[in-house]
Amino acid sequence: MERLALQHGASLRKDGKFQALVGRLGQSGPWLMLPQSFMNGSGRPVQMLAGFFKIPAAEILVVHDEIEFPPGVARLKQGGGIAGHNGLRDISQRIATHDYWRLRLGVGHPGAKGAVADYVLGKPVQEERASIDEAIGRALEVMPQMLAGEMQAAMLKLHTDPKPKAPPKAEPKPEPKPAPKAEAKPEPKPEPKPETRPEPKPAEEKKGLFGSLFGKKK
Repeated sequence: MERLALQHGASLRKDGKFQALVGRLGQSGPWLMLPQSFMNGSGRPVQMLAGFFKIPAAEILVVHDEIEFPPGVARLKQGGGIAGHNGLRDISQRIATHDYWRLRLGVGHPGAKGAVADYVLGKPVQEERASIDEAIGRALEVMPQMLAGEMQAAMLKLHTDPKPKAPPKAEPKPEPKPAPKAEAKPEPKPEPKPETRPEPKPAEEKKGLFGSLFGKKK
């Protein structure tokens, strides 16, 4: 309600008659109310404001926390049960109907039933708070449709899960250049070995007619 009032330049002022902070969008726009009583007694301010300005239940939108939804979820519906929510129980009893609209903002469940009261009165952790703020932002985006009475269109848009952001494309890594092939060096040719000529054999003593006659010295 505070963010909606801020967007439209409206102010929420304390009104003792209604026991709430009350404001209006424009001179003839919808009334905004933040009950200042205990949560389980918030039906009385709603009853008094709706009765004073003759506002039917089908034109009342109650914004409340929903432990059955995780943080970041926002859902819109008309009527239904109260699911143990004491604020909704008091409103339904005071205006004698369940047929008002509900904007349910997920806050998550503590896991144990006995811990719910302290859980919803405590502050959410930073990550959950960011998710809740995003859900409120999506609800504010469809608020013009809700104020125009186009509830089904607002519901369809709000209930359509936002598309997840695509991860940034990784730049292709340049392929490594192949290492240049080493030039094959020609194998060294063996040096030719010097030709070795056979040593001349000593001449054999000639034998024959003269050798036999003159070969021997006396």
